[in-house]
Amino acid sequence: MSEIGSAVLVFALLLVATGIGVGVRPLLPEEHKAHETVQLVQLVIGMLVTFAALVLGLLTASAKSSFDTVSNDMRTYAAELIEFDTTLRELGSAADESRRLLRQYTAAAIASTWPQEPAPSGDYPRDLSALDNSQRLESVRLGDMLTSVGRELRRLRTQDSLQQRALDDALTQYRRVIDARWKIIEEAHSTISRPFFTTLAFWLGVIFLSFGLIAPRNTLALVTISLGAVSIASAIYVIVDLDTPFTGPIVISSMPLRDTLEHLRR
Repeated sequence: MSEIGSAVLVFALLLVATGIGVGVRPLLPEEHKAHETVQLVQLVIGMLVTFAALVLGLLTASAKSSFDTVSNDMRTYAAELIEFDTTLRELGSAADESRRLLRQYTAAAIASTWPQEPAPSGDYPRDLSALDNSQRLESVRLGDMLTSVGRELRRLRTQDSLQQRALDDALTQYRRVIDARWKIIEEAHSTISRPFFTTLAFWLGVIFLSFGLIAPRNTLALVTISLGAVSIASAIYVIVDLDTPFTGPIVISSMPLRDTLEHLRR
């Protein structure tokens, strides 16, 4: 579910729950409106609010931690690409084709992963951003481009032991690049459980239903409840956006890979 869709759904649920509470209150018998009953409802609401606030706080911290992890792994991936290219340079002109393919892959990865940003210059496939958002990172074409780099490396024939050691190092670093890429792909998937999200939305709905039952029927009370619903929905928006680090307004920075591409072109 998208960030905006999740936030709008939660906001609508909270308003509907509040409206049900406001509508049901006049229909309740008078004994249900006694002071003791209202106090009991307030105690239960306090318990639910505390529990929901704790869960929302933990979700926010978890989403932020996941976002930071992917951001750090992207920097590590960029560094792995630079080290890989540096080793390829030691192989001399024999590795020129591998370096060219690596530059094309890096540029295509930037253009497809961050389609809203200016695309890098150069000659590389530019239609990969047409893929679905969830498939950008694990694009088959991007994977094939990186695979072709390793294929070219394995075709090299070394002239002496020094070149052979450089080739062995390059193949080792190539494998590290592949592992780092798949690690980022797996981390980019949403980690929020849909049943858990549904349960949290149900708790919040119960809370706002209770608000509607005990709130005075005046404009200030309804505006306050609406502002509370907006605040909760915005928190859900931020949580879902942080949990999908390559989509939405809050995304991983492309600067590490852009800096890497500048290094590869030297």
